[in-house]
Amino acid sequence: MKSRWQGWKQVLTLAWPLILANSFWNLQLTIDRVFLSNYSTDALGAAMAVMGVFWTPMALLQQTAAYSMTFVAQYFGAKKQEQIGSSIWQSIYISVAGGLLFLLLIPLAPAIFSMIGHSDKMQPLEVIYFQSIAYSALPTAIVAALSGFYTGVGKSQFVMWINGVGLIANVILDYLLIFGNLGFPALGLAGAGYATAGANVAAALFAAYKVFSQENEKLYRIKSSWKWNFNLMKQFLKYGLPSGLQWSLEGLAFTVFLVYVGRMPNGDAALSASGIAVTIMMLSVLPALGVGQGVSALVGQFLGENNPAKAEQMTWYGVQISVLYIFIMGLTFILFPSFYTSWFRNPADLQQWEQVAKMVTYLLMFIALFTLFDSLNLVLSFALKGAGDTRFVTLVALTVPWPLMVFPTWYFSDWTGGVYWAWAAASLFIIVQSFVFLWRFLGGRWKSMRVI
Repeated sequence: MKSRWQGWKQVLTLAWPLILANSFWNLQLTIDRVFLSNYSTDALGAAMAVMGVFWTPMALLQQTAAYSMTFVAQYFGAKKQEQIGSSIWQSIYISVAGGLLFLLLIPLAPAIFSMIGHSDKMQPLEVIYFQSIAYSALPTAIVAALSGFYTGVGKSQFVMWINGVGLIANVILDYLLIFGNLGFPALGLAGAGYATAGANVAAALFAAYKVFSQENEKLYRIKSSWKWNFNLMKQFLKYGLPSGLQWSLEGLAFTVFLVYVGRMPNGDAALSASGIAVTIMMLSVLPALGVGQGVSALVGQFLGENNPAKAEQMTWYGVQISVLYIFIMGLTFILFPSFYTSWFRNPADLQQWEQVAKMVTYLLMFIALFTLFDSLNLVLSFALKGAGDTRFVTLVALTVPWPLMVFPTWYFSDWTGGVYWAWAAASLFIIVQSFVFLWRFLGGRWKSMRVI
């Protein structure tokens, strides 16, 4: 028992700032959506639909940039600190290029959401929000790249401060730009998107100020390693792109899932309810994500030291912590659903709100079930990626969600109560995926992998 406590302590020492950092990010999303729900229930539903579309390319960019963590961790474990600065710069170059390319999607937004086919009331709102939040792509990727440096070297408390800056900036900008307070224009949904972009600019500037310090230059050659490194970039893309693709492919599947939810006979209410349910779900998933990120860094460090046994041990400690936390959170979703739904209540349209709130209560039951298995997904997939097993993780994301979640949701889209069948399918997908990752991890092939 003593060794377990020591193991939990070692994981949590690195993970707790990441847990708080992800909680700050989740709180930022939650506050966004609480503001929007008070502005309009339809605005909340539109924002949720947009985030699905936005996240598909954004996840590819952000999570590819964030793979800097694995390179940094393995260099750090192998005592090759002088290589760390160059790996961070390759991630920055990817972030800038991807962020600029993202802006090309802005003029395509009307065609994209017309093709999706939500109601005439929803489509203009979706276009407005997408076009405004697209400006957040570049600074968000920069934040991911620079945060990966601090996680990789075991100083994850700085990631917490970076996300904290973003949270504070987002709350202030939401207050000013959504409702037009203190003389600012009332931009509604567009204001929420611009607030997210501005908050991430603030976080990126703070992160750059901390990372490019004289101390880090001395230890890791952060400033002086700015040159393009073709061989390292090739290696970075070899492992980082599949890591980003995992998130992007899962985001694409979930986007299509939401498209069919929005097309159901009660699609506007079902979409708003799903948006609220996902926002609440993040209260359990994002802290577990922090544990997974911490485990990934530890796996990278110990594999850099050629100590796979320790890497495996840290992974199981991470699984134990995540399962315990998510189990407790899941109980609160079942026992106290009205506590969570009350955050989003909109008195301007009580009839629609009552329909949405009833749906959310049932959706939280599905979430309580499948997030327990999602804790395995998060920790084990991050452990595999910390070793460099990114292609397998991507293959799972490509093949598992469609037959288990997306196609059944399409089939149920005309059914009465189809939203509940859709979320049952989503639960099945998460459960099956957790066993796939468990099988891969137990196989042990990852123990001989390295990215450096």
